[in-house]
Amino acid sequence: MDQPQLPFLVVRLSSIGDIVHALPAVSALARAHPQREIHWAVEARYAYLLDGNPHVARRICLDTLGGRARPLSGNKIQNAAGAWHELRASLYEAVIDFQGLIKSALVARIARTRKRVGFARGSVREPLASLFYSEAVSAEGRRHVIEKNIALAERLGASAVAWEFPLPRSEESERKVAGELQRRQISDFIIVNPGGGWKAKRWAPSNYARLIRALAGALSDQILVTGSASEAPVIQTILGEAASANAGYFPSTLIEYIELARRARLFIGGDTGPLHLAAALATPIVALYNSSDRLNTPERNGPFNPSDITLTAERPFAQDSEHSGYLEGISVERVVESVRERLKRANG
Repeated sequence: MDQPQLPFLVVRLSSIGDIVHALPAVSALARAHPQREIHWAVEARYAYLLDGNPHVARRICLDTLGGRARPLSGNKIQNAAGAWHELRASLYEAVIDFQGLIKSALVARIARTRKRVGFARGSVREPLASLFYSEAVSAEGRRHVIEKNIALAERLGASAVAWEFPLPRSEESERKVAGELQRRQISDFIIVNPGGGWKAKRWAPSNYARLIRALAGALSDQILVTGSASEAPVIQTILGEAASANAGYFPSTLIEYIELARRARLFIGGDTGPLHLAAALATPIVALYNSSDRLNTPERNGPFNPSDITLTAERPFAQDSEHSGYLEGISVERVVESVRERLKRANG
């Protein structure tokens, strides 16, 4: 009788785009080792991105982000103890740390295994993390972060001819999105997403308002502005300034957003989770990037479809959301021209 094969543990805790960028490597690993289960250590708030993933047998949900406030509270200690127990519950063939931070390397260290695979010092965001790995892999020469992640899977015998993104699907979300589009009598539409992790990643709201006015006059498509509940005030400001009957806010959960992006003719926005989801869904994209942010360049984590268009601006980069300015150096006219060109490419 064959002995059961030990599982793999993947460590990629956050965030939306980074988890999306790890999916092709994990899919390749699963296809190379169909007899082994894959477990995934992930922040609890992002675990839904793994719903229905055929390659992930178990999720280990952690809360390293929520622990920053009152880290010694009884609840936090209890949660930490539970996470420790879950990470120690299985013996693993290997643990693969796709994140490359000290905290993710510590998660890999806690898990029971003799093989911990991660990025080499020159390929990792926090170089000290590489000290925790038994096998440190160089990703030198790999441009996109998806290719870098695949380098770790290749160390364990995997290969990725095509990139696979098993994103969650929900019949309820499909019905809700389809019903709302039908209620608004919308068939063809473009998504505009003005959000971003910090201010220097975001185009100014006034630019988005001018863009919406320009697109409404040039195209027959409806324009749906998307964003989280916390971004709703800014979105309403943009729509108020745009004053276009062809544009509206489409509030949604992220799973509903995925269903919406599947149907969109185009996505316009900056370096944020919704853009990376759109890229994984092969939705045509016009992306707005700050090219002076060396850790988030278009080459490293931008759209990867050669037909997509990425517009970049050079400006001093600062992550401080209070004191940095908006993304500058990209004109509304350049974006409108790029939208026309990307739609032309999509239509063949």
